[in-house]
Amino acid sequence: MFKVSILVWIMLGTTLAGISMIVVLMVPGLAADAIRNIPYAVAAGFALAMPLSYLVARQIGGGRGGVREV
Repeated sequence: MFKVSILVWIMLGTTLAGISMIVVLMVPGLAADAIRNIPYAVAAGFALAMPLSYLVARQIGGGRGGVREV
């Protein structure tokens, strides 16, 4: 399940980082100081993706913790 979680994190992290960067660029108060806010927003997107990728990987594995029944 860890390998699936890493793969999901790569995809989800880039998606959330891109969304957060667009939010920074679209909100006028944040866009005024975008050069400082964009790295924080992208890092927050990647950090938020870590627990979410674990939850998605659990759902992919059927909630059994990655143990397969034969």
